[in-house]
Amino acid sequence: MGRVCTAVLAGLCVLFVVAQASLECKNKGSCSECIQTPNCMWCGRSGNFTDESGQNLKRCVKRTDEGVSQWRETCGAYNVYDLANFFEMIDNFELTQAGVLAGSGSASGGGAGGSWSAGSSEAVVQIKPQRVAMQLRVQESYSMTVTFRQAEDYPVDLYYLMDLSKSMEDDKESLSLLGAQLAFEMQQITQNFRLGFGSFVDKVVMPYVSTVPEKLEAPCLGCARPYGFKNALPLTADASSFEAEVRNAPVSGNLDAPEGGFDAIMQAIVCQDQIKWRQEARRLLVFSTDAGFHYAGDGKLGGIVKPNDGKCHLDPLYNNYTHSTLQDYPSVSQINQVAKEHKMNLIFAVTAEQSSVYKELAKMIEGSGQGELTANSSNVVELVKAEYDKITSKVELKDNATAPVSIRYFSKCKSNTEKETAVCQGLKVGDQVDFRVEITVEKCPENREDWKQLIHIYPVGLRELLAIELEMLCDCACEREGNAGFIDRAAECSFAGTYQCGVCDCFDNYLGSRCECGANTTIEADGTFDESSCRETNTSSVCSGRGSCTCGECTCNERDDTAERVSGKFCECTNFLCNRFNGVLCGGPDHGVCDCNTCKCKPGWKGDACMCEDSQDNCINPASGEVCSLRGDCECNQCKCSENENGRYSGKWCEDCPTCKGKCEPYKPCVQCLFFQTGELSEEECKANCSDMFNATLVPIAAEEEAGERLCSFYDENDCRFKFVYGYDENKEPVVRVQQTLECPPKLDILGIVLGVIGAIVAVGLALLLMWKVLTTIHDRREFARFEKERMMARWDTGENPIYKQATSTFKNPMYGGK
Repeated sequence: MGRVCTAVLAGLCVLFVVAQASLECKNKGSCSECIQTPNCMWCGRSGNFTDESGQNLKRCVKRTDEGVSQWRETCGAYNVYDLANFFEMIDNFELTQAGVLAGSGSASGGGAGGSWSAGSSEAVVQIKPQRVAMQLRVQESYSMTVTFRQAEDYPVDLYYLMDLSKSMEDDKESLSLLGAQLAFEMQQITQNFRLGFGSFVDKVVMPYVSTVPEKLEAPCLGCARPYGFKNALPLTADASSFEAEVRNAPVSGNLDAPEGGFDAIMQAIVCQDQIKWRQEARRLLVFSTDAGFHYAGDGKLGGIVKPNDGKCHLDPLYNNYTHSTLQDYPSVSQINQVAKEHKMNLIFAVTAEQSSVYKELAKMIEGSGQGELTANSSNVVELVKAEYDKITSKVELKDNATAPVSIRYFSKCKSNTEKETAVCQGLKVGDQVDFRVEITVEKCPENREDWKQLIHIYPVGLRELLAIELEMLCDCACEREGNAGFIDRAAECSFAGTYQCGVCDCFDNYLGSRCECGANTTIEADGTFDESSCRETNTSSVCSGRGSCTCGECTCNERDDTAERVSGKFCECTNFLCNRFNGVLCGGPDHGVCDCNTCKCKPGWKGDACMCEDSQDNCINPASGEVCSLRGDCECNQCKCSENENGRYSGKWCEDCPTCKGKCEPYKPCVQCLFFQTGELSEEECKANCSDMFNATLVPIAAEEEAGERLCSFYDENDCRFKFVYGYDENKEPVVRVQQTLECPPKLDILGIVLGVIGAIVAVGLALLLMWKVLTTIHDRREFARFEKERMMARWDTGENPIYKQATSTFKNPMYGGK
């Protein structure tokens, strides 16, 4: 069954990649379920499918299973459904050679007022292959090579769409003067070039334009009537016509800042016949403005609520947009949709003030670019040429595939390393780029009609594409009515189901491999079968979740690993769900075996995972012969030390206790009274209580010398530190070694310290007083000297002193005449 994959066809290498099986092949009940699982195949043999010993064989197995050759032989070559991915080349025309365009005409003219002709050209091939057919299984990917090479002298159509509001008047003059130069520069890139011109203002309704009658005739001085969009010059090879049309185009005016550019873009794209866009040409739409744009929803301001229909509405007589006042502006997504559909490359040539806005807009429209105009558009030729170079130096593959089909792209571009990308940049005319396209069907759609799809892979901005006729392999031929392996109401199915591909597909209310369960089986109120006999308890899963209930009995699932088994009346037992030790089931075959989810340990081992030796040899302290030194329990032949109020024991045999209090405190009073005659015990108490407590000796330095000894250190009432070490001899009797010298702090001269402190305080006080006296004396002397200096410098005169008054007063009688 299935067709053979063609490896190499007409130079195209097709790589077959088998995906890892993400689901089990076993326990699949039908051929369609089986082949929808990667790497699985089905036996559709009629009747019982058993081996020589009569053992039932699984109908769905992996291609890589052990014994699959014998399985194939038993099933029969014509009964095996091992559907394979299939690839067939339909159209694979060679790429157009660089510099060769069949039928391309020669250019003439090019100066101001000149013209050129391109002639007719046959279809240019820039992508191969052009059409393929393939059949794919779920999650079994196919890789194929797609080659792209940009041809020289590829036809180019450039339509210049300009905002002709009053503020763009100087830009229009520049464009009319540069029209011939624009045509000449584009001719250097391609001889097959055509140029067109259109203009726009805004919708002729309030509040976009003034509807006062005189303003409708002349919205500004020297302005023409406002309009929405006008196709002034369809695409033509005559440069002089372009210059004349731009020069004679009148400017107009409106009220608000944004313009109706989206209306114009929509009409310029969808009016294919009126603009005269060529099918086999790269289409450039240059949009020039110094203002923002209205978009869908803004029409409500003018009482226009009908959405834009995305259709052409140009007056055949005057080439004006007739529905400007009848329907709303288009949305950004509508512009993007029609630009993709008609393979349009938009170039937004805008002033610096609007550059940031249109840069973001260009990101939202496929195949768009943005450049910055000078104040009067004098750089328009350089801008168009630069943006065209950006567009043509980049190839980006896209597709229209939808779920559940996924497509990934890989390419080396111009490097030696392949990476996952659908974009190659920095290309020149004639550069060839190979893309490895990996196509995967993630799952089969529920709707059978979606099993066949036509997918397009295309370079952005070009009309050429690769068409893929994809058929998903989601079922087997023996599951289709009319096939020899399809029998409705078959006797093999107790006349209660359809016999297909060797198994029964039972009707509703019937179960069993032969649809034998149903008539005598208890059916619940909701229409399901009574499965209570397949549950171990009322809360248990049916067949413990490891099998299926057939006619009231559990049929346990089989495992991919033949060594793993599920058994029991309710499929409750397994030989693979026991505890593990070091990642090994029941510690390994030498330790125990898994029996019904529980480890059965072999002699010499114990524990829930048979991980413990059944012995206490490693727990016996060789020094004392006691198990864990009587300070812990022996578990798994290892000591687990205990903990009490004194501390926690440690060590291999729990012989150590770093945190325990030990004998330091009990031995302290006796060491003090016996060797240093200090402490809380009197001489009589010392003799009575300490004489036989331990065997003690004096040593120069007390230090731990053997394992198990402990150093004790204390301070007495004189702040002298004494040290001793205690341990045990071979008879477990305490032995104490006392350091013979006390470590006492040096004696301090308290009186000298007190007197010194008092003297220091007095000296500091006297020094401060003396400093204060000296400073005040110096200050007083300076003040007195300054006073004396000022007094000596004073030279008072009675005539000059403003506060001096003479002792006598003089009066004059105005009536006295001297007589």
